[in-house]
Amino acid sequence: MSKERVEQVEGTGASVPMTDISNIDVPEGTDELSRSTRRAWRDRLNDAQTRKMIVGMLATLVGGSFWGFSGTSASFLFDTYHVDTLWLMSIRQILAGLLFMAVVVTRDRARLVKLWTTPTDRKQLLLFTAFGLLFNQFCYLSAVRLTNAGTATVLQCLQLVIIMGYTCITDRRKPRMREVIGIGLALGGTFLIATGGDPTSLSISPLGLVAGLMCAVSAACMAVIPAKILPEYGSPIVTGSAMLTAGIVTCTIVQPWAHMPALDAAGVEALAVFVVVGSFLAYMLYMQGVKDIGSVRASLIGTVEPVSATITSAVMLGTVFLPTDLIGFAMIIVMMFLTV
Repeated sequence: MSKERVEQVEGTGASVPMTDISNIDVPEGTDELSRSTRRAWRDRLNDAQTRKMIVGMLATLVGGSFWGFSGTSASFLFDTYHVDTLWLMSIRQILAGLLFMAVVVTRDRARLVKLWTTPTDRKQLLLFTAFGLLFNQFCYLSAVRLTNAGTATVLQCLQLVIIMGYTCITDRRKPRMREVIGIGLALGGTFLIATGGDPTSLSISPLGLVAGLMCAVSAACMAVIPAKILPEYGSPIVTGSAMLTAGIVTCTIVQPWAHMPALDAAGVEALAVFVVVGSFLAYMLYMQGVKDIGSVRASLIGTVEPVSATITSAVMLGTVFLPTDLIGFAMIIVMMFLTV
């Protein structure tokens, strides 16, 4: 047995060899020594599962919070340095894509090669890149520019309603009662955010509302399109490949090096937070949480993202939210819990 160690089993006085959890060889007999050995292994496995659950929850919580920082950093760059939306999108994708690839190439090169050399999987990846990642990044940054980080992030959460509708159609079933309630909350929350409670006026610009709703549609595409290749290759490979591909395409078109904005130290710091914290680390930590605690729990904990974006936007940028905005945010977050 690898890494063998000897532990005293309770009540027997005998020495029982213990191995790594990944190499369990526990006796199946009914004698006292076998039962004691199984009990010792069960306690050890329970401890390991608890640690894994705690680490996964913390990773998901931190990753979701980091996603919220992304919108706040983008708002700061838009408002202070008048950074172009396409410029920021191309820089984010190329730099975050390179960081992902640096990790993937050193840890999982074989599956990366397989993804790009399998025609059907490569086609799915390119569809995800074009209609998921590129579409979502442009809509999200446009919504942040036209509204604010908190509003854009909350409106993006409406993707769950779209995904729920798609699931009902593909599964040929009616929405469950909690899903119907969730749709009502989502529509009510969007109404409050958009109008401030007054149906005769808009609290945000029409273009901002359209960008936020399109952000939700594109986020739903991001969740649905790569569903077949994610289980096979994992999120770092799929997301990193899509980001780097999108970055190469957008950099070729936008040519960000030709019109660099005049960023001072604070601007460079905000850009670094946007790329490294709000993109690379957010995805890495969140997907580690999905792996450790499952997608349902991770989705629930991920509701910290709009909360993080709202708080950081208010504290760091001085964004003022009306009471109707906060009520609308709360309604959409409750909708997320119901639909998930």
